[in-house]
Amino acid sequence: MENNKKEHKLKKIALICAKATLEDVYATLVLANGAVMEGMEAKVFFTFFGLDAITRKRMKRLHTAVVGNPGMRMPGGLPFPTLLGIIPGVEAGVSAMMKNQMEALDIPPVDEFLDMITAGGGEIYACKLAMDMFKLKKEDLSEHVKAVLTVGEFYELAGGEDSQIIFT
Repeated sequence: MENNKKEHKLKKIALICAKATLEDVYATLVLANGAVMEGMEAKVFFTFFGLDAITRKRMKRLHTAVVGNPGMRMPGGLPFPTLLGIIPGVEAGVSAMMKNQMEALDIPPVDEFLDMITAGGGEIYACKLAMDMFKLKKEDLSEHVKAVLTVGEFYELAGGEDSQIIFT
């Protein structure tokens, strides 16, 4: 029996990053880089606290969320007690541990990931509303940021029949 179904291949992906935790920012960067490496058109929109990932003064100071993070585990797999997160230095220590684990796996820092994504044809955008809220200017952002757009402008760029929008 012949298969008459036309194969549909995703050609365009748009990712929206609204949080500044290591885990949220890196999920966005890994997905964008993976799309570029698979030959897809990738556009990434950073909004609200996600702007920290592309703001020069903040991009190297991202942290792991320890309070209210149900997926947080201690060595050995035991759940991380949320109460520990309020102790000074715990979040910084957990973030340092996470960054060391990522470095051991040869996961690049944010600015290098942005290099890889843009070198592969991916595009990085910032949200105009969030920029206005946080009183940021384009000069405050990484050189990888192609433009500051409204949400509508980003949706227009990201849309199309063969596209997918993912909110990370």
